[in-house]
Amino acid sequence: MTGIKSERLQSIDFLRGMVMIIMALDHTRDYFNIINFDPTDYTQGDTWLFLTRWITHFCAPVFVLLAGTSIGLMEATKSKADICKFLITRGLWLIFVEMVIITFGWAFNFNFITMQVIAVLGFSMLVMAALIWLPRWFIAAFGVVIVFGHNALDYGIFPISGMGSPAPLWHALHNPIFTTDFGWPTYIAYPALPWIGVMPLGYILARIYEPNTDAAWRRSFLVKLGVGIIFFFIALRATNLYGDPTPWKQEETWVHTLLSFINGQKYPPSLLYLAMTLGPALIILSYAEKWRGWLYDATVTLGRVPFFFYVLHIYLIHVAAMALAEFQGVGWKALAGGFWAAPSNYGLPLWGAWLVWIGIVAVLYPACKWFAGIKARRKDWWLSYL
Repeated sequence: MTGIKSERLQSIDFLRGMVMIIMALDHTRDYFNIINFDPTDYTQGDTWLFLTRWITHFCAPVFVLLAGTSIGLMEATKSKADICKFLITRGLWLIFVEMVIITFGWAFNFNFITMQVIAVLGFSMLVMAALIWLPRWFIAAFGVVIVFGHNALDYGIFPISGMGSPAPLWHALHNPIFTTDFGWPTYIAYPALPWIGVMPLGYILARIYEPNTDAAWRRSFLVKLGVGIIFFFIALRATNLYGDPTPWKQEETWVHTLLSFINGQKYPPSLLYLAMTLGPALIILSYAEKWRGWLYDATVTLGRVPFFFYVLHIYLIHVAAMALAEFQGVGWKALAGGFWAAPSNYGLPLWGAWLVWIGIVAVLYPACKWFAGIKARRKDWWLSYL
């Protein structure tokens, strides 16, 4: 594609890199600030803990949306047959990576399998491999219907199984579960159904990034669309009628009331959760076309190698946590099996986890810059899978 590194496409890499950095914050907090309750439960934690977790809600929706946009941009240089083949092989590869490489990174064992954002990207790509052959209006309608309609499953249309009990396959399409039905203990944190509606919308969004699109119009469109989605979130959330299974409520303080209002459900991602995160993301995507500077360039670099960053950051965080456990006298083995096994006398305060997070990103940046350079200079087919 002509001008592949133009401002309009650098803005996509910037947004992707930004949410990669934010994502690392959440995983660092998991391993270094040990708590025994949901960090978005503001009745047990404080506002800073809530916001540290809440800001990371933006990551998965942006990952999936921009993956769809990247697929749409491929159409300028590849045939549909080539794109379909790529989506099938890349999708299966990502599912394998989640089940083996990422699972091992989290726990350094295979006592169970995790199915999280990498796997849901893979499943969504498999669906997109079929959708790209269909008219664009159908692809758009498919995404809209799923994103807007999947919360209807929260209201008894289909029964829901509990997190701790085995469940049939179809339950796993919409509900996070821990199940042994698939022959091995499996934790499905990201049920596929809600997410496969987001990627097609990103695919449609790619149309505004075609080279002949007026840049000023595109930026204006993104801002208007983002603001419209935010107002949609506020209006529908205020009603408590639909779009999220957990209603907000009036709390004793206005701060807690606000936190209740913005505390959308991530597992599975509700309509309001997606609106709350994607609306601001689109506005950032617009303004990012004009931003410059060393921090912008560094973030763009990370956004060009998201898979590389994702895999490395999990292993680095886990090893660093084991080193801290050894330093604190609880022994590295206490953290080897995952942060959920950490003893009560291990860990750092929240501000300490923030400092570790900054260090993790700083340590990974040189490796990411090196690999981004390789991807820019070489066109080996296997590099598109990393």
